[in-house]
Amino acid sequence: MLENTFQQELEPNRYDANGHCVGPATSGPLKFPDRLDWDLNEELVDIIERAAEDAEKRTKDLQLRIMVHDAFGKGAIKKCKLGPDGFIQMAIQLAFYKEHQQFCLTYEAGMMRLFRDGRTETVRPVTQQSCAFVKAMCNPKTSKEECRKLLYFACENHQETARRAMIGEGVDRHLFCLYIVSKALKIDSPFLQQVLGEPWRLSTSQTPHDQTGVLRTNEFPERLSFGGGFGPVRQCLDQL
Repeated sequence: MLENTFQQELEPNRYDANGHCVGPATSGPLKFPDRLDWDLNEELVDIIERAAEDAEKRTKDLQLRIMVHDAFGKGAIKKCKLGPDGFIQMAIQLAFYKEHQQFCLTYEAGMMRLFRDGRTETVRPVTQQSCAFVKAMCNPKTSKEECRKLLYFACENHQETARRAMIGEGVDRHLFCLYIVSKALKIDSPFLQQVLGEPWRLSTSQTPHDQTGVLRTNEFPERLSFGGGFGPVRQCLDQL
């Protein structure tokens, strides 16, 4: 709906010189919206005000920086016989390791559209293959050919991991289901508590910016946007 709205706004001659929509105003089959009058007591007003203050505090605590990379795009990555998603994930892992000298739990959302009411499954980019590539890149004694080979293996493994998550062979949603069942049955599971309690330091999910094709970004690259992603869920979290 959002992309269709953007597309309509981009069409020429939609507004007159005064900024009004061109054409007669008609309501069509839809009736005009009804105004809702809320009966709020002092307790509800207090809750709303505290929620607004908390939201403002969290917003001010967020730092956002957008870097525009236009040296090459997914086409160049594909010509190297690499998947764009895997390539970017390996770049993120390498950057994080160079900055912090360690690996961390990384989250990427995988879509489960193959299933009815399917939502997401977690893709875990940090693997033995990704770590081998990162360590090789940070080792000046490793040859370019070896780094190239390790990058290929890491991207191939990441693509296979993402594929398995899309068909229901991920682990996180299954673990979460077991956790819910354990709570319902009042069964204490230290294993599930530990696994699901580990913090995600890197969150790398992003909403595609052209899911419908109506924006025709291939013809009009100026219509490209930065898309959207999840906000931080804990302190000191890196969102990419």
